[in-house]
Amino acid sequence: MKIGIACFGTSGGSGSVAVGLGQALASLGHSVDFIAPHRPPRLACLSERVQFQEVRGFDYPLFDPADHAFALAAKLADVGQRKRLDLVHAHYALPHAVSACLARELLRGRFSLPVITTLHGTDVTILGRDPSTYALAKYAMTQSDGLTTVSNFLAGEIADRFQVPGVRVIPNFVDTDNFQPGASVAGLRERLAPSGEKLIMHISNFRPIKQAGHCVQIFSRIRRKIRCRLVMVGDGPEVHRTQELARELGVERDVVFVGEQAGVVDYLRVASLLLLPSKTESFGLAALEAMSCEVPVVASLVGGLPEVVDDGISGRLLPCGDLDGMAVAAAEILANEKMGASFGRAGRATAINRFSADRVVPLYLEYYRQVIDQFKPAMGAPEARFVR
Repeated sequence: MKIGIACFGTSGGSGSVAVGLGQALASLGHSVDFIAPHRPPRLACLSERVQFQEVRGFDYPLFDPADHAFALAAKLADVGQRKRLDLVHAHYALPHAVSACLARELLRGRFSLPVITTLHGTDVTILGRDPSTYALAKYAMTQSDGLTTVSNFLAGEIADRFQVPGVRVIPNFVDTDNFQPGASVAGLRERLAPSGEKLIMHISNFRPIKQAGHCVQIFSRIRRKIRCRLVMVGDGPEVHRTQELARELGVERDVVFVGEQAGVVDYLRVASLLLLPSKTESFGLAALEAMSCEVPVVASLVGGLPEVVDDGISGRLLPCGDLDGMAVAAAEILANEKMGASFGRAGRATAINRFSADRVVPLYLEYYRQVIDQFKPAMGAPEARFVR
């Protein structure tokens, strides 16, 4: 099968899932073309089966970067026809799904290009609230030939906000062969914890919804009881504000900002705990990757996280904003090695038994074949046209 994947060229959850899926498909003998404005950070190696197609903006003074959707549609149509793709898999409603649907129409009568869209979260929860993007997001959903999402929570949000029921739920997954306990980069633990402190990890894109500042506030409470340091992995708009908060609370020497890291697994392998106090999570990929590395998770009881983290078994889930409760739970795990090890083993078992690539990728392949078999190039009616 020849598959085009349209995704963000960033280290966020949707881009990471898209890259992981494409690489898994290539390992099974399929050909994958990633189509994005920048090469995704986790797309380390290209090969005969894994190619990257750069989307370049139009050199026209009336267009600005927001017109990326036009350039993406043109590139998808070009790659689709030139490479004879069997389908395009768009990760995120805007702009990828809208651009993919436009590319399909550009090729109408010359080449059939089914479009499958995966909705990852903020394309539903944020765009679904914004009147300026709601109609476009709903168009992307109803005019895709296949529509999936990553959790039952998000499927419910799609039905409620957009009146689009019956979306296929295919969860995110983790490469359990890569994300597993083991030796990290030589000297990493010593650099991060020079006095042997416990390491609390936070991994995110530092958008407001991730509430990175809450991590610092929780850490300041834990630090009164446990010798530990907080490692902040990632980059985004809230980094500077979070750094300032660490200074205000007097903990800046023990809060380490390492920026975006392609080798996230190396950091998870030295972690004692993952802290994820998000306002909402559609799935919680960072939590799953930590669990696969036998790292206990303390997170907010929101969104799709209860579908991933079993409270009291692989970690702890506390009400969003309960900073004291999260601090107590984290300190208890850090102080009790037996509890931490038990949570870690349970998390690893969950990753293998429910969310491994071996279990999830075949679900995508089955759906791909179903959509291709039922694809009809005629224009869809206003109601949803996707294969359920």
